[in-house]
Amino acid sequence: MLNRTKTWMVSCAVGTVMAAMPAFAQNTTSLKHTLVLEDLENPWDMAFLDDGTMFFTEKCKGLSVLMPSGDVNALLGMTGSSGYASTEDDLFCEGQAGMMGVAVDPDFANNRHIYVYSTSKKSDPHTNRLMRLKVGDDFKSVGERTDIVDDVPYKMAASDHPFGGPGAHNGGRVRFNPADGYLYLTTGDNHNEEVPQSPTLMGSKVLRMNADGTAAPENTPPDGFDKRTYTYGHRNVQGIAFHPGTGTPITAEHGPWHSDEITVLVNGGNAGWDPRPNMAGRGDCPDDYCGYSPNQMDGMNRYERAAFMPMTDLDTYPDAMLPIWDNNGWSQGTSSAAFLEGDAWGKWNGAMVVGIMGIGFGGTPLGQRIDVVELSDDGTEVVDVTELTLPEGMEAGRFRSVVLGPDGSLYAAVDEGMIHKLTP
Repeated sequence: MLNRTKTWMVSCAVGTVMAAMPAFAQNTTSLKHTLVLEDLENPWDMAFLDDGTMFFTEKCKGLSVLMPSGDVNALLGMTGSSGYASTEDDLFCEGQAGMMGVAVDPDFANNRHIYVYSTSKKSDPHTNRLMRLKVGDDFKSVGERTDIVDDVPYKMAASDHPFGGPGAHNGGRVRFNPADGYLYLTTGDNHNEEVPQSPTLMGSKVLRMNADGTAAPENTPPDGFDKRTYTYGHRNVQGIAFHPGTGTPITAEHGPWHSDEITVLVNGGNAGWDPRPNMAGRGDCPDDYCGYSPNQMDGMNRYERAAFMPMTDLDTYPDAMLPIWDNNGWSQGTSSAAFLEGDAWGKWNGAMVVGIMGIGFGGTPLGQRIDVVELSDDGTEVVDVTELTLPEGMEAGRFRSVVLGPDGSLYAAVDEGMIHKLTP
């Protein structure tokens, strides 16, 4: 068991209590706060079983599981990690890359499979891989690793850009859609101008797959595209969630010094990101990537930036998917997404929440927060956006992951090393 300070409340009965509560309009100051874990190292994602068992990843350490008893079992470590039941020496972290998303198989009770997305040295150039693992009966080990996706590109070398070191823009969220049963994986552009619109490079995509990594047969990408492609032309999607009424996938995405985006995905759709130089009125750009241009190292008006290098280039791609929210034109690190469900959330039952990490570049407000995004009944329009008021004793941080737990509480991981629980 890892030696970590933690507070954990066994919550088997919480769902019953919540269901009995009247559906009051949620007063955000009334949220109850529990510190679930602390002293972590860049926690990146969480995934739950129905009994509250929580798998979680730390970007530069590995995969662990928090049991309902409060015990933490370290399952799978990366290169240089210690204290784990096993390690995989090809897994490593650098820059923004490392061990990222985690998801539980809907049939876990029978197959004990979980899915973990991580950077790997197994090939050269290195790649990001989606691994399927089998969890031991005692939750103290994992085995039977199968790399069901092994070809998501990784940035090998530094470039002349903000955050320009190796390992940039990997996407990383892994989720099953309860409505269609398929496995979704989000990926990023690696500061590579060719990736977003490429039919064969699997960065800047949302992949939709069977549980073995093969393409979902209903996918309809353009001719010549890898059949795993659900959508393409993204910049760096780190948030995906599924509308509880329609099952429609909706992404939350980092903007380039402007315009974080929430987008309702359309099968085969283009998100319109194309940072290639010498097109759309642009000339040369630093290291052939216009993603932060112009004036990439200094502040300037966000709307001028958006006109020069749009997140969704409707002039070049008039049929691109339109975002339904752009964070008022700011780029503040919109990283994760989930839907609130349960009567205890009151008027927010069915609303989307997005975790925002905060950037604060060039006059941009820092913006570390969780936003509650209320949508129309069909999930295609934003009706209202409210900053969630954090309860007393909880400080804002780099909200890397927000996940709804089986008890109806919202769990939030922050880069500063904590996982919080917010209960209405």
